[in-house]
Amino acid sequence: MVNLDDAKIYQQLDPENMRGHLHGLPRQCRAAWDKATKFQLPEDYADVDKVVISGMGGSAIGGDLVRSLFSWNKKPIIFVSRDYNLPAFVDDRTLVIASGYSGNTEETLSAFSQALDRKCKKLAITTDGELKRLAENAGVPVFIIDYISQPRAALGYSFMSLLAFLQKLNFIGDKSGEVEAMIKELESLLKELEEAVPSGSNPAKQMATRLQGKIAVIYGAGILSEVAHRWKTQINENGKGWAFYETFSELNHNAVVGYQFPKEQASKIHVVMLRCPSLHPRILIRYQITGEFLEQSGIGHEIIDSRGKSELSQMMSLIYLGDWVSYYLAMLNEIDPTPLNAVDYFKKRLSQT
Repeated sequence: MVNLDDAKIYQQLDPENMRGHLHGLPRQCRAAWDKATKFQLPEDYADVDKVVISGMGGSAIGGDLVRSLFSWNKKPIIFVSRDYNLPAFVDDRTLVIASGYSGNTEETLSAFSQALDRKCKKLAITTDGELKRLAENAGVPVFIIDYISQPRAALGYSFMSLLAFLQKLNFIGDKSGEVEAMIKELESLLKELEEAVPSGSNPAKQMATRLQGKIAVIYGAGILSEVAHRWKTQINENGKGWAFYETFSELNHNAVVGYQFPKEQASKIHVVMLRCPSLHPRILIRYQITGEFLEQSGIGHEIIDSRGKSELSQMMSLIYLGDWVSYYLAMLNEIDPTPLNAVDYFKKRLSQT
């Protein structure tokens, strides 16, 4: 049994220092925000009425978060595309943002190549690779991510840069105050979640222990729908475990019916419901009733509330908790959280065909 309070396990199981990226997320968010707010965009980009963010995995989640955070916004319509092809509606009033950390993801390169043949506005977010080369050769602005990590650990750049660009183009109001408050919230949370904090008072270690050996099912709603998605993918990638996510209130129309069978699975599943006060009052009632039904079905579950006053803080506080939970799950599973051997296998096989 792994003891999460034993400092030696982090040296043994995390040789590439994923925990260092977790510690650095507040600083990364501030650095990304500062750099993106200073980045020059062409003036005519403010004329777009649609934004398509093309990316995969950790490079796309920033787009998902921005889309859910500003779903109420009248302009622009934000669409996240995880595909080889661009949506058919892309036109001269669309800004296509190719977000690819490595710059070599084939789906993103395919979509961006199509964008180069259309009259849409274009922007690339990357560290290097073929995406950077294509963009520079076409005279497309390139926002360089100068943070070395796995794509999923560069969330500050994939998310905060998009937020800053929307502000620069006057699609949203000034978010500087909310961003600073969010960063301070993360700094405060770090003091509760980092590995030096004993399990008895560390909520991330406690939750990881409850999830060990279980299939994690994450529920979210509204602005937390994509936060639930992030929890799922972080448990997949860091913890190397099965995980799924569902959203309210859709899950009350189908997923709840599936609690019955197979009966032997009930004890192997743990549902985590992510909640924040800004959700619709009827959705908040659904959390309570869903918890009652999970209890009746013999399925382990819990509700986790966000921190902070703004929706940005509420979103990021739960993301930060989930990132730490997935990290501690890797420790409990006695596996290095950084490598993605299965993903590397797929890339190798695809390159051979």
